[in-house]
Amino acid sequence: MGIVLKPIDIVDDITKEEFYEKYLRPRRPVVIKNMAKKWPAYQKWTMDHIKETVGDVEVPLYDSSKADPSAPINTPTTKMKFGDYIDLIQREPTDLRIFFFDPIKYANKLLDDYISPKDLMGGFLDKYPSMFFGGTGSVTFLHYDIDLPHIFHTHFNGRKHVILFENKWKERLYKIPYTTYALEDYDISNPDFTKFPALNGIEGIECFLEHGDTLFMPTGWWHWMKYLDGSFSLSLRAWDKSWAVKAHSIWNLTVQRKFDDIMKVNFKKKYMDWKEKIAIKRAEIALRRGLPK
Repeated sequence: MGIVLKPIDIVDDITKEEFYEKYLRPRRPVVIKNMAKKWPAYQKWTMDHIKETVGDVEVPLYDSSKADPSAPINTPTTKMKFGDYIDLIQREPTDLRIFFFDPIKYANKLLDDYISPKDLMGGFLDKYPSMFFGGTGSVTFLHYDIDLPHIFHTHFNGRKHVILFENKWKERLYKIPYTTYALEDYDISNPDFTKFPALNGIEGIECFLEHGDTLFMPTGWWHWMKYLDGSFSLSLRAWDKSWAVKAHSIWNLTVQRKFDDIMKVNFKKKYMDWKEKIAIKRAEIALRRGLPK
């Protein structure tokens, strides 16, 4: 059977009413083709323009290796000057990524180049948006965002492969306890169903983003991303109206994350091994019970 991946809905443009009824209220992803074509960034944001505008700030970089069990989440692999990194991803494949970096803090004039889609919804979170950069072949591991925002994710200067899952599949995805990411021992784009049988039969959504495409990811959706070219994305994030979602977000950011960091520091590999065993056990139980129903 394998993983059942359906193509994502794609629209050129969308009204607020249609967006709410078809995607925001039912929490379904969609790709909007023309949103960013109205932005100055659509034409201006080349690699060279971003490099020149942001300057030579030092940036943290992340690779595809399995996380250090004793390190806090999102601990960088190395650091590099931003301009050198842009040169690298234009020159050759690399698994090094810039994750949740805010270059607009260093170049405020970039704020004039995009428009938050407030014509579709409200509640946008960040004074400065987040940008993500990756070299050809680099991968963002399967996870959902810890603060549970709705995300408008616009891609620039290349292609990106995205696989999405509703949160109801979390046990079957081998979710690691006290985190918002999955077991890192499998490749969701080509899994070994003998070693990870709970993945067999799960259902998701797949899309391929090109320059200027905007992916709407509702709160709580799991996402895996692979850069097919050296390129970058801009994420605009917004609160869900639900107070339950907001409360869960605050819990994740404070109590859960702090507890997990303390346990990592004190128990290191022993704690990580225990979490992985729990993830595998829960996945096996969910598979045996035919969950989710």
